[in-house]
Amino acid sequence: MPSVLLNAACGVTDSDESYAADLRRELFDLWGNVLTRRAPHVAEWAHSDTEHVIPAGPGAVPYLQALNIWFQLLRIVEENAAIRDRRHVETQSGAETVPSSFAQALAREDLTRERFAEISQNLSVGPTLTAHPTEAKRVTVLEIHRRIYRNLVSLEAQRWTSRERAAILSDIESEIDLLWMTGELRLERPDLSDEIEWGLQFFRDGIFDAVPQVFEQFEQAATNRFGTSDAVSPCIRFHSWIGGDRDGNPNVTADSTAHALKRARDAVMDMYKGHLRIAAERLSISNRIVPLDPEVQGGLERLASVSPTHDRNPNELFRQAMSAILHRLESYRHISHFIADLEMIENALESVDAGQLARRYIRPIRWRASVFGFSIFTLDIRQNSTVTTDTITEIWRSRDDGEVPEYGDPAWSKRLRAELAEPQLPEPDQNALSDQAVELLKLLNLMSKRQYGPDPAAVGPFILSMTRSSDDLLGVFLLARYAGFGAETLELKVVPLFETIEDLRAGPDILVDLLKVPLAKRSLTRDGPLIEVMLGYSDSNKDGGFVCSTCELDQAQRKITRVLASQGLKPVFFHGRGGSVSRGGAPMDRAIAAQPTDTVNGRMRLTEQGEVVSANYANRGTAAAHLELLASSVLKHTADANDPPRAPEFNDALDALSGLSQTAYSTLLHMPGFIDYFQQASPVEELAMLKIGSRPARRFGAASLDDLRAIPWVFAWSQNRHLITGWYGFGSAIESFRKFQGTRGEETLRAMFEKTKLFRLIVDEVEKSLFQSDLDIAWEYASLVTDDDTRKRVTDAVRKEYALACEGITFLTGQKTIAERFPRMRARFDRIRPGLDRINALQVSLLRDVRSRDEPNRVSIPLLQSMNSISSGLGWTG
Repeated sequence: MPSVLLNAACGVTDSDESYAADLRRELFDLWGNVLTRRAPHVAEWAHSDTEHVIPAGPGAVPYLQALNIWFQLLRIVEENAAIRDRRHVETQSGAETVPSSFAQALAREDLTRERFAEISQNLSVGPTLTAHPTEAKRVTVLEIHRRIYRNLVSLEAQRWTSRERAAILSDIESEIDLLWMTGELRLERPDLSDEIEWGLQFFRDGIFDAVPQVFEQFEQAATNRFGTSDAVSPCIRFHSWIGGDRDGNPNVTADSTAHALKRARDAVMDMYKGHLRIAAERLSISNRIVPLDPEVQGGLERLASVSPTHDRNPNELFRQAMSAILHRLESYRHISHFIADLEMIENALESVDAGQLARRYIRPIRWRASVFGFSIFTLDIRQNSTVTTDTITEIWRSRDDGEVPEYGDPAWSKRLRAELAEPQLPEPDQNALSDQAVELLKLLNLMSKRQYGPDPAAVGPFILSMTRSSDDLLGVFLLARYAGFGAETLELKVVPLFETIEDLRAGPDILVDLLKVPLAKRSLTRDGPLIEVMLGYSDSNKDGGFVCSTCELDQAQRKITRVLASQGLKPVFFHGRGGSVSRGGAPMDRAIAAQPTDTVNGRMRLTEQGEVVSANYANRGTAAAHLELLASSVLKHTADANDPPRAPEFNDALDALSGLSQTAYSTLLHMPGFIDYFQQASPVEELAMLKIGSRPARRFGAASLDDLRAIPWVFAWSQNRHLITGWYGFGSAIESFRKFQGTRGEETLRAMFEKTKLFRLIVDEVEKSLFQSDLDIAWEYASLVTDDDTRKRVTDAVRKEYALACEGITFLTGQKTIAERFPRMRARFDRIRPGLDRINALQVSLLRDVRSRDEPNRVSIPLLQSMNSISSGLGWTG
């Protein structure tokens, strides 16, 4: 009989998945071949038709390694099948039927050419790569995954003979074998340089070549819809936090930020050189055969003359000009000069009726230059408000010999504003400051100098974590002045990050107070009326639960948009999303569609974190599809700006549900013994041993729930299959609303489910989280809790809330089975469930064993591997 793992992995839920099912079956055989050679006992276990457990102890490692590789192979098949399905839909039904494509977004009849031109001119999407959390996969492993993916793409071709196809499968098997021999678990924590190289690898492997493909799709869709595309403007600008995010990470210094900037420039230059060389080699147009207009010829000759080898390839001016660009690439004084030279060659090719060559060899480089500049991405800087406030205190104390106002006192605010208005400020005595304060001033000085480099966009805004008041933001401007930024208007964008529920609610008033200060308003609006505001999904979820967090984020955007509009300004919202639903990780197109009306306006930034980065950008095809999804979803939301506003009764209902869910969630968190339950019924304390990133698990080394980062908070609840961060509070909110509002309230809920994108998204993601939860497994983890009363108190609450949540879902959807509406998601999770369940059972045993030993810092390789494998199966660490 087929094995349990094979049955789960290769089941076909509909005819469209037969291709993927066949592919999974073939990879299962190749995986099995590797296991037979490397670990025969594991191969026998993997092919068993019964639910054999994983043996505990050191002997568990090969089983976990095997399952980890199998989870990775399943994910690679999903990527390949998704791109193949996308092409199939376009071939069979036309580009406008491809979900989340430009063609589909432009197909709407009410979109005029004029409106499209207005939207596309301002369209801007800013994916921001972060190592927060760091993807567990090493660059070496990512490269193996990419080679497997490329081989799967090759297998799609029908031209192969059986011998040739067998050879490709043999290559895939050798890569799986290499995965086995390479290993993935880190025994040493990666340093910042490792993380920087990890991030750059995605640009080399997929993003750099995906961007021109996205623009071509945009141009083609516009041409098909309106007869012309006009000029496609760059609608993507990548950002990165890797090397710039120092919030709670003492390993990030000004020197490491400078190193990140240098490595990014080196990488993008190498990639430009490769494409410029190809263009120079292939544009072998002879001036004798194709005469040039004298003005065009003069321009090319002037450009070619800067190259020391300009006399080579005589009468081939295009080749000479491209060689000159290649020669001067490192010495351009500004990115605009590089783009101008490329435009000149592009226009020259058009002038000799060689537009097709221009579109093939020059335009893609120009598009890349517009997107990647000389820095490949904009490196954002992030720091916590506690650090900036402490630094100001130190500077004032060093000058005043003692007494200074305390943060939060009116005297602090008064002094802060008075110093900002001073035409000159004394230079801080760095000898009297702590290392932390000196480091912050050094960083700001670096930011000041970089704005005058060849790519001013190399360094981005200063993002202030835990923004609590306008004083926090003004403090950054004051520190920037101390670091040499000037006095009248600072060329520095300071971006507030509103993270907690309390701060989201205070956000509008904070911005109003900030804009009352002339220097701040001048600085923030020097490039136009757009104000960037970052919203934190992680901490707001940890603070209030999923339903409350989602509703509060919605409300905050609406209110911030209104208060800025009153001053003639518009927000650009930066969404701090993560991979799991608890951190905003819903399907991207639906999450964007659910944003409040008039809050997108063609512009959006968002973080792409950890495993999400490799899922979206590991290959050119997946990167291009994801970037098109992002940009088309933003375009579509902006085109929907005239949709009717949400009904007032729906807003009232969402407010009520938000408050009710937060009450239930907070009651759980403040239950006696809850922190003990959390620490004992999950591997959160052992997480510190898992070397998946350079950042500590807690912000400042404290052991309280408040200081615990949101990543390990979500990580722990997903590892132990409680997943309360994705659903807890929803059931109580629905039950209470129905109870107090009666039949009319039930009608409102059902109508809201049908008509409101935001509520529909909440319900969908809660339902998926409930499906992925497993209370039987959760109770096995609960058995690790030493206090019986605590265990019973928490598990009773969780059990009751789970039942209420399921009841709420079935009431709203009318379906009897949880996640019945999501057959693909169910099938995907069911493919990993047998392996995941076995790892969970093993992890409970390993935790019990490790905690019974009197060796608190002893590293248990099987335990670390189990955490890594569960994360791999789920697709996220936090």
